[in-house]
Amino acid sequence: MIKIVSDSTCDLSKELVEKYGVQVVPLHILLGEKEYLDGVEIIPDEIYEWVDKNEDTPKTSAVGFEEALDVVKQIVGTDDEMIVFTISGKMSTTENVFRMVVEELELEDTVSVIDSENLSTGIGLLVLKAADMAKEGKSRTEIVQTIEDLKEKVNASFVVDTLTYLHRGGRCSSVAALAGGVLKLHPKIVVADGAMSADKKYRGKMDKVILDYVKDMETALKEANAERVFITHSGCNKEIVNKVYSYLNDMNYFEEIIITRAGGVISSHCGPGTLGVLYIEK
Repeated sequence: MIKIVSDSTCDLSKELVEKYGVQVVPLHILLGEKEYLDGVEIIPDEIYEWVDKNEDTPKTSAVGFEEALDVVKQIVGTDDEMIVFTISGKMSTTENVFRMVVEELELEDTVSVIDSENLSTGIGLLVLKAADMAKEGKSRTEIVQTIEDLKEKVNASFVVDTLTYLHRGGRCSSVAALAGGVLKLHPKIVVADGAMSADKKYRGKMDKVILDYVKDMETALKEANAERVFITHSGCNKEIVNKVYSYLNDMNYFEEIIITRAGGVISSHCGPGTLGVLYIEK
């Protein structure tokens, strides 16, 4: 049996995690002096409340060595194998922590650690593909090779309602030049080579911005892998999320359109009102 593990930044819902048998390992969220496990001890709306009250920025940290050790040790003494997915190594040390654990336990021939070079459901797309392949009886080597080939085909982007979180968090350096009084500016953030950068800039009300962002992607979406597409948001109103879903559904292209809510780590860095459409290119 091949166990599929991902850190909590994959932003897969509990329903998807259960359906595909994925084990999720939480990263840490620091609010002032208090530390919480992402998705276990705190949810995004509580993070936003803390930010508004304290006028401060959340911080996040990687999975700890002992936590990773507890996960990987599960297969010791069994015939099982494991594939672990992590957020981009350029954004977190979680990948390095898992690699150190695998070396410590001398399980290099049994456990594969994959740096997704992505975030949110950009990771989730790869995780579900691996889970599908595992159910089909593919070997760990076959799955890892397929995923490594797919990584550069993952198209992950999103538009943000506020620049404050990204600017303060320092995870997207190109946002710094946009911040500072440009209140109506909503950049499209893209993930490439494991890092985030600002792309096209939208202006106006966020509902219109989100629909413009999706419409601008239509040509690319029609050339995507049709198996599934994610709509992932960090707390947008239900009406606009449904409009995005309807737009994608009316394209009559994707076999599966999945809506997920971003978890605590991703929400801590992008802030409320962010929405992305994520897919794999052909």
